[in-house]
Amino acid sequence: MVEAREYISLDHNRVQCQLCPHHCMIAPNKSGICGIRKNIDGKLYALMYARASSVSLDPIEKKPLYHFYPGSQILSMGTYGCNFRCPWCQNWTISQEHDGPTHTVPPETAVTLGSRQGSIGISYTYNEPLIWFEYVYDTAKLAKEKGLVNVVVTNGYINAEPLQQLLPYIDAMNIDLKSFSAEFYKKYCGGTLDAVLQTIELAIKANVHVELTTLLIPTLNDNEQELIAMVDWIAKLNDTIPLHFSRYFPQYQCEVSPTPIATLKKARQIALQKLKYVFLGNVHDPESDSTFCPACHNLLIKREGYWTSIIGIKDKRCSRCSRQVDIVL
Repeated sequence: MVEAREYISLDHNRVQCQLCPHHCMIAPNKSGICGIRKNIDGKLYALMYARASSVSLDPIEKKPLYHFYPGSQILSMGTYGCNFRCPWCQNWTISQEHDGPTHTVPPETAVTLGSRQGSIGISYTYNEPLIWFEYVYDTAKLAKEKGLVNVVVTNGYINAEPLQQLLPYIDAMNIDLKSFSAEFYKKYCGGTLDAVLQTIELAIKANVHVELTTLLIPTLNDNEQELIAMVDWIAKLNDTIPLHFSRYFPQYQCEVSPTPIATLKKARQIALQKLKYVFLGNVHDPESDSTFCPACHNLLIKREGYWTSIIGIKDKRCSRCSRQVDIVL
């Protein structure tokens, strides 16, 4: 473990974490909401520094990132803990646990692994990587110096100051936009919508490649008016931001029935009225999984599962109409 970067000391050996909007007030020998930042003798420590619960080589499309070096592989790493409490969490065995079997992976080792086997860099993912801040910062900075890319797959729940420290070393982010309802975030996640929207805005302002994912859960966040409001907000930022609607299945503490395919397709049609790229996840639908040129509808990238083929791009332009593609290649 290492001493945390983002906290202030209080009286009676208490500390206040400054990493995320929870601003946890932590008594001695207690941890914050995330479970992996602990007050020891009046100092806040990051308990899981260099301790990874999972290390794997993944397709970049699994993040999901569809317009960032498509078809490439990336070293993916995560630890334990999360600063949200979503009852449908797909990775609850690590996100809602605070300790467990780990691999010791110092930043130097992560960078060495991230440069092997055709990997383009490192993805910080699986649990909530932003609570792993000290490790992600140190590793991403070193990886950047070695010419590797850094990807963060996150719920976006972090304060502006630490985020802006990290962003110069981050090349791409997939950010969960779980809903466009403040009440939803408060009730189901234990957080705030505004903080997540701020993260998206700051990442785009820093010229980070951003893609967004919304897990559509029947009756909870699939309201048509809410989806329209969300799409309008995204489009005002940039209508080329890829949006992924992902199909929900019962998991962890949530027993709502799986998302109907019709709901996903309707959401996609709503989004396509304002956004140029909208994809469906957790379903087999090559049409909604592939990238088409928004100008001439030429097939640019064909995807089936994690199989990816770039077939309609030449010199970073559409091979039919020559429009420059909105894809990092």
